[in-house]
Amino acid sequence: MRERAPLTPRLRDARSTPPGVHVDMRRVVAALTVPLALAGCTVGPDYARPAIETPASFLYAPKDAAATVNLRWWQQFGDPVLDALIAEALAHNQSVKVAAGNVEQAAGILTQTRSAAFPQVGYNASAGRARSSEAGVAPELAGRLPNPQSAYQALLSASWELDLWGRIRRLSESARANLLATDEARKGVILSLVAGVASNYLTLRGLDQELVIARQTLAAYGESLRLFELQFQYGQISQMNVAQVRSQYETAAAQIPQIELQIAQTELALCVLVGRDPGPVARGKSIYELGLPAVPAGVPSELLTRRPDLVQAENQLIAANAQIGAARALYFPTISLTAGGGSASAALADLFTGPARVWSYAGTLVGPIFTFGAVSGQVAQAEGAREAMLANYRYAIQNAFSEVDTALVTGQKVQAQLVAQERLVAALKDYARLAHLQYDGGYTSYTTVLQAEQQLFPAELSLAAVRAATFSSSVAIYKAMGGGWVIEAAQMTGDTAAPPATRDRGLPSPF
Repeated sequence: MRERAPLTPRLRDARSTPPGVHVDMRRVVAALTVPLALAGCTVGPDYARPAIETPASFLYAPKDAAATVNLRWWQQFGDPVLDALIAEALAHNQSVKVAAGNVEQAAGILTQTRSAAFPQVGYNASAGRARSSEAGVAPELAGRLPNPQSAYQALLSASWELDLWGRIRRLSESARANLLATDEARKGVILSLVAGVASNYLTLRGLDQELVIARQTLAAYGESLRLFELQFQYGQISQMNVAQVRSQYETAAAQIPQIELQIAQTELALCVLVGRDPGPVARGKSIYELGLPAVPAGVPSELLTRRPDLVQAENQLIAANAQIGAARALYFPTISLTAGGGSASAALADLFTGPARVWSYAGTLVGPIFTFGAVSGQVAQAEGAREAMLANYRYAIQNAFSEVDTALVTGQKVQAQLVAQERLVAALKDYARLAHLQYDGGYTSYTTVLQAEQQLFPAELSLAAVRAATFSSSVAIYKAMGGGWVIEAAQMTGDTAAPPATRDRGLPSPF
């Protein structure tokens, strides 16, 4: 099979050009008119959002939901320390900076891809001197040929690929969608960061309360142990009673190092999230002083445009869909125009004189005939990638619905658990009080008191943990709902990586 050789540029100067021959630019413009008129043709499927069936409401949506999803929901806790930690995290967290760098990279790829749609203009200058061998040259000719020779050249060049079939436009569409997807990934990082800081801080305040309960209980048990030891010294009680009280005391003492370890681990995790070196974390309001945010209102269909991960998945689908058109365009010929002009001379002084002018223009037409699957394979890859992204998009939507309902039902059940745990603690406190009265009156053994207090202590610890879990469940609901506040939070980071075009979801088009 013979391949058609592309047209090659040919340099001409005034000395070799026949008189009257010149470049007729009107003909060149006319020759370009037809290709430019056809430039609106774009092969490949245009993107259309897949039909997604969404329920009318969430399965566990509460009746008293409030329209607060687009606000800075963490401020509803009413803790300035938490607000300051979130602001610090948005400014210094390294994951946010990595995500911003990824957006910057994707923006650069889009700029590079779109540049192919415009004429590429460049320049070239060279200067050299060379001596040729005179061996074998007739003596009468050797003296007549200049040797060594000098060569000077200064040229401007231009090239342009006519995007007749929309290959470059499809690649630009794909790059733009990837940029938007990367920016949504950055918003997803910010969403997770804010939720992570809030959740860890609330867990920390719950652990602080557990530590207070453990130390107060240990102090009370220590005082009881001291009194029992005095009574044993005076023969009023047996050694078994002292051993019972001591076991109770050591049980409380063993809880304190475990809680302190959890506090240290949570503080270290918070330091990483806010982007600082390990150190103490400031405390604000106690777990009993914090406000409980209202459950945000929303319908499932709103998640498609509100949650960053869903918008990211859709943009990835758009990018994959555009790649099909770019691959199918390879079936059609590629037409390129090249032109150059400048000066070339053997003497530097004559470089920019009229006789030294050179110019050229040419067009190339390159297309496939037999590729043995090279093009069809790329089309199959693009179509397969589109199907994978479509399945990924649908899975992301299903997962989002599940996360929202899981967060909603968790919030409802944890609040119900909190109410039940409060009743349990109140009942155990009454039980322990009555057991002490009966023991002091001599109506029962200390074993009854020990049983009551052994149940009360872990119940109080559980109450603090459940109270913290109630607040954390609110964080999970707002994280699952997404929210327009992510755009505002993204601007709070101070990063300029995301261009304004990505924030308003509209990039200027050169076409």
